[in-house]
Formats: sequence, structure tokens, C-alpha cells
Amino acid sequence: MSERKRWFKTVFQIQGSVVPAVFWRTIVCGIFGVFISLLAALKLPVALPVLAGLIPNIVLGLLLVFRTNTAYERFWEGRRLWGNLVNCVRNLARLIWIAIAAKTKDEQAQKIAALRLLVAFCIAIKLHLRQEAVNEELKALLPPDKFYKLQSMNNPPLEVAFWIGDYLQQQHECNQLNVYQLNSMHKLLNEMVDALGGCERILKTPIPIAYAIHLKQLLLLYCLSLPFQLVGSSGWWTGPIVALISFTLFGIEEIGIEIENPFGRDHNDLPLDDICATMLRNIEDLMTLTPSRDCQD
Repeated sequence: MSERKRWFKTVFQIQGSVVPAVFWRTIVCGIFGVFISLLAALKLPVALPVLAGLIPNIVLGLLLVFRTNTAYERFWEGRRLWGNLVNCVRNLARLIWIAIAAKTKDEQAQKIAALRLLVAFCIAIKLHLRQEAVNEELKALLPPDKFYKLQSMNNPPLEVAFWIGDYLQQQHECNQLNVYQLNSMHKLLNEMVDALGGCERILKTPIPIAYAIHLKQLLLLYCLSLPFQLVGSSGWWTGPIVALISFTLFGIEEIGIEIENPFGRDHNDLPLDDICATMLRNIEDLMTLTPSRDCQD
């Protein structure tokens, strides 16, 4: 599909846009504009251009820009944290697979289980951020005893991180890892836990409610004052013009609301399901390779 066709397809796309969220607010403001036009047609003194200075455009614009920028910073930080998490998982998986020798089938199974724990950690973070219960996604990656244990934990990702760290410590005590390798792996594991903490910080630090309330009040006041400002010069066009301006302003605010929590299942949230699925494929591809230190049979 050409760039021009994609452009027009995007313009008229409803799924993933804020149109459904702001539609009725826009319609109400437009109907109110038509009502004021009707009153003006009946020669009632409803034209009040003086209201143009009630809420200066620059003040409302700065508030909306600040709101959107703040939300986008949260969205981008979430993406950065998950990008760093992906890199840490890949690096730790590679180090475990190469550095730890598996001379027996049992050791090989333990190493495979450890790599699956890395993916389980990411899926556990995803479910934790979405406030969803431990489910079948994790059941496919964990032994039954660990899966049932995880169901009773308040913070499942931390428990999975504990199991990964415990495995690394066991390998060090069995002389499979030297102290430098152990420290490098623990550093990567710590970065994974840091990513969890960063995501929790975004999730549990919402935009202050006072700011959100004040912005909504100013938006509504501005949109409802528009018909009185425009009716003298726009006549019956007041309703459509008010609806268009209201759609623009409400849409900008709604975009901020959509992206301030980037970990959900909305169209504008981070594709965490795809990210986790990609990591699982990467780990499975890695497990098809045989390190020189492992048993070759």
C-alpha cells in the first residue's frame, strides 16, 4: 500500500482513535452552539464577545500541552524500561546458556527451566502491571509447584526473580560459575528488577487529581462559552464550529488520558503481549543451539 493510501486510511481510522471517547462531549457542545444560534435568531442578546477573554487561549493551550507532554513522558519511559528489560533478558539468557555447562540431562533440564523463568518474569510483570491474576501463560513456563506458589504471592515477578537468583547462586556453589560471572549475571537480574520498579512507579503515580479536575473544568467552561463569542459573527455556523473546536480540545486531553498508563490493553498502550511473545521466541531459538561445554548427545 502506497504512503498516500496509508495516510488517508489513517485519517479515517476509528479503531485506536479518541473519537469514540470524545464523540458525545463534542455533540453536546455542538448542540449547545446551535441552541445559542437559535436564541440569536430570535433577537435575544446572547452575543457576548467579551467572553473571549474569559479563558485566554494561550493559558488553555499551555495546560493541554503540559498535560499531553507529561502523559507522553510516562508512555516513553514505560517503553524505555521494557526495552531495557528485553535487552537484559537476552543477555542473561545468553550468559546462562553458554557459561553454565550441562553435562547431564538433569542439568540441561535445569538450565532450560532457568531460561523459561526469564520469560516468566516478563509475563509476570505484564500481568502484575495490568492487575491480572497469574494465568495459563505462566503455567506453560513453570513447574506445577512454582506455578501454584506464584498464585499466592502479592508480587509474582519478585518471586520469579528470587528463583532465578537462587539458580545462579546454586551454579556458583557447584563451581559452574566463577564469582565474576555470577556478579555479571546478578547485575543483569538487578536491572530486570529495577525495570519492574520503574514500571510500578509509573503505574502508582497518576496525574494529580486536582490538576485533572481543573483542566476538565477549564475545557468545559471554554467550550460552553464559545457559542456566545462566535454567534454574532458566525450565525448558524456556530454549532458546527463549536463542535469542531471542542473535538480538537477534548481529543488532545483524551490522548493524554489514553497514554498516561501505557501498560493496559487499549490500542494506544504498549504492545506488551507482542514483546513477551518475541522474548519467548528468542529464548526458544537460543535453546536450539548447543554450547561447546554441554553434552552433545
